[in-house]
Amino acid sequence: MPAMSIAMQIALEDRRDEDARRAALTYVGEAFALAALDGIGVDDLAEAALCAAMCELVAIHGEDSAALIARRLADRAAAGEFSVSRRQ
Repeated sequence: MPAMSIAMQIALEDRRDEDARRAALTYVGEAFALAALDGIGVDDLAEAALCAAMCELVAIHGEDSAALIARRLADRAAAGEFSVSRRQ
């Protein structure tokens, strides 16, 4: 079997990463749905999820890198990337 080109390997890794992100988002969505069924406010769960995520990012990447990720998320939120409805 011929060896995969570097471009093909990168494309395959990108696909796996995208599939993993999609699966992770599904898990998070299910957690939000279960919490709502238990009467936990979405805003409370969202804040707790952000705090838990930041703890994981700090543990994996360190404080400085986690802070950069948070800044990029803040910029993306301000740009409307996470808005459910379109901005007017």
